[in-house]
Amino acid sequence: MNLELKRKIPTVQEIRAMYPLSREDRRRKAENDEKISEIFTGKSSRFLLIIGPCSADRADAVVDYCRKLVEVQEKVKDKILIVPRVYTNKPRTTGDGYKGMLHQPDPTGEPNMLKGLIATRRLHIQVLEETGLSTADEMLYPGNQRYLSDVLSYVAVGARSVENQQHRLTASGQDIPVGMKNPTSGDLSVMMNSITAAQHPHTFLYENWEASSKGNPMAHAILRGYVNRHGQSSPNYHYEDLVAVSELYAETELKNPAIVVDTNHANSGKKFYEQPRIAKEVLHSMRHNRDVARIVKGLMIESYLEDGKQGPGECTYGKSITDPCLGWEKTERLILDLAELL
Repeated sequence: MNLELKRKIPTVQEIRAMYPLSREDRRRKAENDEKISEIFTGKSSRFLLIIGPCSADRADAVVDYCRKLVEVQEKVKDKILIVPRVYTNKPRTTGDGYKGMLHQPDPTGEPNMLKGLIATRRLHIQVLEETGLSTADEMLYPGNQRYLSDVLSYVAVGARSVENQQHRLTASGQDIPVGMKNPTSGDLSVMMNSITAAQHPHTFLYENWEASSKGNPMAHAILRGYVNRHGQSSPNYHYEDLVAVSELYAETELKNPAIVVDTNHANSGKKFYEQPRIAKEVLHSMRHNRDVARIVKGLMIESYLEDGKQGPGECTYGKSITDPCLGWEKTERLILDLAELL
């Protein structure tokens, strides 16, 4: 077998005991969960912004960024609810490149997933402790979800994972909103099938257990654009796209129909500076169609302290090392503009 077992990973209970949530943090996290769920169930008219770096590469810069989010959140709290995007594990198209803090807690060091698992939990807790905001992360490895399930308030299943059975069934056992992205092909039926699977109860193998889920009524769609047969990025955030997904929902009996629009990735062609324009176009579409206004619950935006991304050998604090992001000055302006438009 061409496989080396390098180190045994502690159990969920052991890791949680080593790095527990305080009573106050559990209370704040529960309050955040309630506020977010009220958006998806229609009890709240606030708009959701899941916003932050493409990848959480270093704890100090991520926490600094989240402190800035708290300041602007106070200014827009009546209209917008902010959830920091703290993505600690990254899918890679070819399998090469930086795979996130989970794999490499030091981006310049060797992979160490035990240290990475600890670093990711500590970072999510640190953001909650220092800002009061609880975080969003991507479910790259379903088996790792329980290491963070008491800390996260939002989970996304990525475009490359959304067809995977284990991701769908694990999503069905979550008690927080789980966004199911359209696949890279853009096939909306795959996305809708994944939402259906996530909303239904299941019995399945999870780690070393036979597990039973109740279904997740807050599983929903994330539109992130797609790649056409020529390998070119194509958007799916336009008015016609939002109406089409609304009509697909209407053909189902799914609970809490919802769309979150990812303003980067294939929707922007990774042209990060287009994100403000895309965000404002989505709001414009909402103003022209009541069904679209009801179903679009928020945006996912890639943003960090500095514009763009850095190349090999560069060492700029708060600048993405994966996909390019919107810098803080533009980010703050965008959030304030969105609040005015809502």
